Amino acid sequence: MEMSASAHSTADTPTAHLDELLTGLRAKALEFARLSVSARAALLRACLPCIRAQARPWVEAAFAAKALDPKLPQSSEEWLAGPMATMRNTRLLAENLERLATTGNPGPDDAKIRLDEHGRAVVEVFPNTLIDNLLYGGFTATVRMKAGMTPAEVRKAQGAFYKQSEPKGGVSLVLGAGNVASIPPMDALYKMFVDGNVCLVKLNPVNEYLEEFLDKAFAPLVEKGYLQFVKGGTEVGTYLVNHPEVDDVHITGSDRTHDLIVWGPAGPERERRMREDDPVLKKAITSELGCVTPVMITPGPYSDSELAFIAQNIATMMVNNASCNCNAGKMMITAKGWSGREKLLGLIKSELATQKPRKAYYPGAFERYAALAGDRPEAVKLGDAKEGELPWTLMFGLDSANRDEDLFITEPFCPILSETSLEAADAVAFLKAATAFCNDRLWGTLSAVLLIHPKTEREPGVAEALYEAVDTLRYGAVGINQWTGLVYGLVTPPWGAHPSSTLKNVQGGLGWVHNTFMLEGIEKVVLRGPLTVFPKPPWFVTSKTAHELGPRLVEMEYEPSVLKVPGIAITALRG
Repeated sequence: MEMSASAHSTADTPTAHLDELLTGLRAKALEFARLSVSARAALLRACLPCIRAQARPWVEAAFAAKALDPKLPQSSEEWLAGPMATMRNTRLLAENLERLATTGNPGPDDAKIRLDEHGRAVVEVFPNTLIDNLLYGGFTATVRMKAGMTPAEVRKAQGAFYKQSEPKGGVSLVLGAGNVASIPPMDALYKMFVDGNVCLVKLNPVNEYLEEFLDKAFAPLVEKGYLQFVKGGTEVGTYLVNHPEVDDVHITGSDRTHDLIVWGPAGPERERRMREDDPVLKKAITSELGCVTPVMITPGPYSDSELAFIAQNIATMMVNNASCNCNAGKMMITAKGWSGREKLLGLIKSELATQKPRKAYYPGAFERYAALAGDRPEAVKLGDAKEGELPWTLMFGLDSANRDEDLFITEPFCPILSETSLEAADAVAFLKAATAFCNDRLWGTLSAVLLIHPKTEREPGVAEALYEAVDTLRYGAVGINQWTGLVYGLVTPPWGAHPSSTLKNVQGGLGWVHNTFMLEGIEKVVLRGPLTVFPKPPWFVTSKTAHELGPRLVEMEYEPSVLKVPGIAITALRG
């Protein structure tokens, strides 16, 4: 099942021009590497008004490509996951570089780098400002560092590039994602301002329409010759990956595309190469490759209103971006015998039935859907899907013991939400069983969501079992009570797969992006949020005013001000 690699570009950048751009980038690599920290921050600051100027035409192009109505709340997705996240990433990198220039470290404050109650070094990366607290009250994001690190070692390892006395720099290639508009520019920002390289970004054919907006949004970097955007399909990507002027590669896409690049076509020769540890690609590669994201629902005393909120939360994880997200909720895990199971599943079904089917814009969606749902009798299809659309489809009651279940090992990347249940007498038993199931049976190491009632967490032994579950889960981001999509959007947390992934068994990918505090030695990010939130978050598909909030939040990220909070709050309250 090819994903991004199956799309065909409408306008491949000519090979001669690719050569010219890479030669130019190589000539600028040393200059960029040795820019002062303050000069780097100033370049990022110069990009902010350019991103702001391109925000509306950028999202309008995305509305057209994905058949989104700008007058409906669904259009907020392109504001939030496009210019807003990009603006936030750019601004926070600038702020942290300015701090690095004046204090010697990029933040956060020393008190936020500490040992937790189990002796593990952790870094509190969100919230960091009064505005963070006002807009995201009750949400926290903590980076759990690799075992054995001390807070002093965490601080010492930060910003490794900026500790080099005579950096040589390099040329990085980013093979951009086609589903979310902020992924390509934000991957480039990481390669440039955390790793220290100049960068060429090959946009995915699915969203190569972004090129004109990104060129203008990052004009201060493009005009200096530090960053370039190009178009092209598989042939262009192959040419660039193997180009002698490219030092390293970052890809967001599928594990199949990754393995094709690293190990060559499937067959005996690939098997030999993997056996002998002889990859085709001799360059360093990092990646973000997706996941069958689990949503574990710990049994507990949920009220009807809490179950209704959870249903909206899970529906959001499914519906956002036509379910073409690497962190979309895909596999609900419940406890057999839990009294609230049937009610919750019914509420999710009702919620999805109110959502209009979306255009299945991503290449291969219909083929994947047919292979995974097709004529299966348990498939419940919701909504009146028109030509070019796919219905929201539920696959409840999957047999957790079935080793041949494709939905456990294949990321759908189309509107399918599944559910399976496990034998568990109580919350402690469920947390242990769900953790083992996710680690051993589900494909991917990127993101996982775990829901638990506050009263349940206060029961004897449950808090310890929850800590153990989060500690043991092999995922780069674990969201407690809230979707890991927020980990992506906050950008202070690192975003990437669990470090247990390897080049031979890449799962959700290798390495990290975002990570505006430039941490090294990361194991995972833990997001915590309230079980229910009021007012309704702007990313919820049930928000009635999300499309009004999107532009306001871009303006907030451009120039944060407490004075802007009341207008955002009033708009959110109407949602």
